[in-house]
Amino acid sequence: MKNPKIVVHCLVKNEENFIWYAINSILPYVDKIMVWDNGSTDKTVEIIKTIKSAKIDLESHSAVSREDISHLRQEMLERTPKEYGWLFILDGDEIWPENSLLKVIEFINQHPSTETIVTKTFNLVGDIYHCLPNSFGKYTFLDKKGNYSLRFINLQAIPGLHVSSPYGSEGYYDEKNLPVQNRLGVVYVDTGYFHATHLIRSSKNKEVIDRTHKLKYYLGEKISSSDMPKIFFFKKSSIIPDVAQHMNLTVILKSIIASHLRNIKNYFID
Repeated sequence: MKNPKIVVHCLVKNEENFIWYAINSILPYVDKIMVWDNGSTDKTVEIIKTIKSAKIDLESHSAVSREDISHLRQEMLERTPKEYGWLFILDGDEIWPENSLLKVIEFINQHPSTETIVTKTFNLVGDIYHCLPNSFGKYTFLDKKGNYSLRFINLQAIPGLHVSSPYGSEGYYDEKNLPVQNRLGVVYVDTGYFHATHLIRSSKNKEVIDRTHKLKYYLGEKISSSDMPKIFFFKKSSIIPDVAQHMNLTVILKSIIASHLRNIKNYFID
């Protein structure tokens, strides 16, 4: 049986710091990447255009409200060619280690009846070498609670698949408006990707809905060098930001203060 083709949906706005790493981390392993830019005012589009690949389909769009953003995701679904079997959701700040993505793809190929796949997320904090503890995560899938996310959907297995709810709480639903993660076909694959949502993602962060309050300071857990995505250290042109720098003294001090304040808060709450 032929392995299913994978299409990527990547909706971005002002992701100049990480978009090159995100796309290149998954480019060799997927069949098509639909990158829709939602009015970036930084170098996001210019950086994407430096990646020369026929797999990338870059379009410019405009979504102002939260509802508009959800409508864009729905339009991406509707315009996805029927030949693709799996949807891979990728944000412009999500970077996949090679072994992690290969593990998911192998699972997809070996378990064609699976509907959706959940993995871990390593939420970076301070720099790319540290992440928040899993206990910080609020997402619940199956019997797990923590830093987890649904990133793969079987396009052939879920009737009436559609996007609903405004940006920030939007999700994918079936024909009965049941969230796809609540269907019986959801599976957890023990691997994960790096998420830079708590780092500075652009020089124009303030122009993106909800972006500024996502910036977080905390003394996170150190990530093993063997688990780091190799793409972080690839040779690249000067237009690509170097995100491999360690956190500076200012970030360290802010992280120390924030960590102590959180510990004090937890002490009195507990």
